[in-house]
Amino acid sequence: MSNAQQTEQISAGDGFIAALDQSGGSTPKALRLYGIEENEYSGETEMFDLIHKMRSRIIKSPAFSSGKVIAAILFEQTMDREIDGQPTATYLWEKCGVVPFLKIDKGLCDEDQGVQLMKPIPGLDDLLDRARAAGIFGTKERSVISAANKGGISAIVAQQFELGAQVTAHGLMPILEPEVTISIADKAEAEEILRDEILTHLDALPDNQTVMLKLSLPSVPNFYKPLIDHPKVLKVVALSGGYNRQEANEILARNEGMIASFSRALTEGMSDKQSDAEFDAALAQAIDDIHAASVAHEPA
Repeated sequence: MSNAQQTEQISAGDGFIAALDQSGGSTPKALRLYGIEENEYSGETEMFDLIHKMRSRIIKSPAFSSGKVIAAILFEQTMDREIDGQPTATYLWEKCGVVPFLKIDKGLCDEDQGVQLMKPIPGLDDLLDRARAAGIFGTKERSVISAANKGGISAIVAQQFELGAQVTAHGLMPILEPEVTISIADKAEAEEILRDEILTHLDALPDNQTVMLKLSLPSVPNFYKPLIDHPKVLKVVALSGGYNRQEANEILARNEGMIASFSRALTEGMSDKQSDAEFDAALAQAIDDIHAASVAHEPA
């Protein structure tokens, strides 16, 4: 696996990143949106079998390897499983030309100062070594901002960059994800604090370290352009954050240089009950729409 080739694929950014990383807490909702109710399975093992089947169906669809999806973020159990007899990360890169990332956070702490920091991640060094051996290119780690509180946002950014340094030390590329909740009244103010805090930390990074950023779609078009243009940032990607696909695409298209990393908005309208032809058509349309929003930006 060529790390340089994968870095160039992410940097060029002619496409978007598929977020296929729903974990334990969000898996029942993901399955429900896919048309599988909780009374149709019993226990975590069966639940994770079903979500892996869904993800495998997405990854094996012809639309997924069209070149419009440049990377995918996986849940740990997805990394540990196989698709058609190959480890998932290997299948993604060798069969689809898609760069594999791994979600590493283990959920959120209770809210304090308007933010939710990441919980401790037991055994992280071992997980990062295992991810590197499995062909994973980078990681993703999420925390949440729910108020324009400078102290809270400062703490969340510091934690993200501290974890990013640990990831980098294992030869992996970190995607730092301090998500701003899109429904809060002071979202624009929170984004201003967040951008300034991130810039301060970026300017302090050593010469051999770069990061990626996954951010909520901003209230002001091109607000994150200083981050996109920063020499220590490989790529800035956007989460859909609760917007439906059409809304998310419309906002994203007004942000030059920012590409999508959508989860729910990607799989919107797809169902376990669809035939393969129907499913593939729905996925192809979603990929075409998100790709267009990621690469063909409108004037702000």
